[in-house]
Amino acid sequence: METVREAGGGIAGTVLMRFVWTHGGRSVFLSGSFNRWGELIPMSPVEGCPNVFQAIYGITHGNHQYKFLVDGEWRHDELQPYTTTEYGILNTVHFNMEANFNPEMIPGSSMELDNEAFTRLVSVSDGTLTGAVLSISEADLQVSRHRISVFLTAHTAYELLPKSGKVVALDVDLPVKQAFHILFEQGIPIAPLWDFSRGQFVGVLSALDFILILRELGNNGSNLTEEELDTHTISAWKEGKSYLNRQIDEHDLALPRHLIHAGPHDNLKEVALRILQNQVATVPIIHSSSEDGSFPQLLHLASLSGILKCICRYFRHCAGTVPMLQLPIGAIPVGSWVPSIGEPSGRPLAMLRPSASLSSALNLLLQARVSSIPIVDENDSLVDIYCRSDITALAKDKIYTRINLNEMTINQALQLGQDAYSYELRSQRCQMCLRSDTLHKVMERLANPGVRRLVIVEAGSKRVEGIVTLSDIFRFLLG
Repeated sequence: METVREAGGGIAGTVLMRFVWTHGGRSVFLSGSFNRWGELIPMSPVEGCPNVFQAIYGITHGNHQYKFLVDGEWRHDELQPYTTTEYGILNTVHFNMEANFNPEMIPGSSMELDNEAFTRLVSVSDGTLTGAVLSISEADLQVSRHRISVFLTAHTAYELLPKSGKVVALDVDLPVKQAFHILFEQGIPIAPLWDFSRGQFVGVLSALDFILILRELGNNGSNLTEEELDTHTISAWKEGKSYLNRQIDEHDLALPRHLIHAGPHDNLKEVALRILQNQVATVPIIHSSSEDGSFPQLLHLASLSGILKCICRYFRHCAGTVPMLQLPIGAIPVGSWVPSIGEPSGRPLAMLRPSASLSSALNLLLQARVSSIPIVDENDSLVDIYCRSDITALAKDKIYTRINLNEMTINQALQLGQDAYSYELRSQRCQMCLRSDTLHKVMERLANPGVRRLVIVEAGSKRVEGIVTLSDIFRFLLG
């Protein structure tokens, strides 16, 4: 770090300082007590030195502390003077207003943190911020959303199609029992439905359908019996589903009865909005070369995860052009939070103990309109997570015919899932993040295949503080 020149026309007693980061990265920002930790100062790469970034900023006399935000992670520079405080490790600089005095880096300084905002809202542990007060202006927020919107509008669903892969579709005349066994065997939570007599795709079968069927089987007044599942077809089930939906939906909202789908030439913003507005997990990408839509081809199942992957890939090397990507997840209104910790998106955070009944978990999934529930111990520390798709594990060997939903615990149900799923799938199901993690870092994690939500936990204790899903992220990105 060095003095650049006296700051003319600025605040009296300030000097322009050149801050340098020499350890590489894709995007690097600076923040410190000299700007009250309230601004991310972008650092520019030095021409001819791709691993060196610099920023010039005016500081006043006195002791200052600062830190670098590198690719979404807070770091200090071990090659520059730093100090260890009760808040962790911070780089330091001292500027004295005496004549002919150059700003000096004070190694091992025992200075007190003089920034009240930092002391109150930022905690540092092992050199990593676990809370942040960084913010951006409304103008920067709108610019960020506009850039993402422009990108999504300029790219089509065709870009979501993999080079190779398979899409499983089910015939509507297939028995329900056999259909859910296929979902389990294929390791998929949802499948489009094909009506041979009409020559078109007419809907989807998902884990939610299995939950509703299990509730019906457990209902003493139900007309559906276990024996009838052997012959009860998907089409017959779908005909009666609308009645069940009206029973469950306290707001009597009509769920979509027609197939929600998209074409390969629809832009990504249209696809994302279709998923959000219809509250579905995926939309089939269907192409037909004929004008009347006959002979449709099922190309892919588009999801928010695939669209998010496109966003992350495009902005990976220019994240600095989208200021909101550097905001900590705990500082923006996204996700569901424990009261008084974060800004909720409107939904309460639902949690259960491992000893709770499977019936209570299924009821909560339906009533709270969520796709997953964190499972916590007596200290509210994360133990596991129960998702809608976990219900398909009960299809193995027709386990659902031998259990009582009110007697089986969530822990027992999760054990069935651990036996049924591969290690890779189990490792993807319970992903965590910290509220200090930047939006960019959270998006990168959610863009990984199979990851649909992140549980926000307290560092060390793993105490649950909130949960953020793919839908939460897109509602914030699209405003």
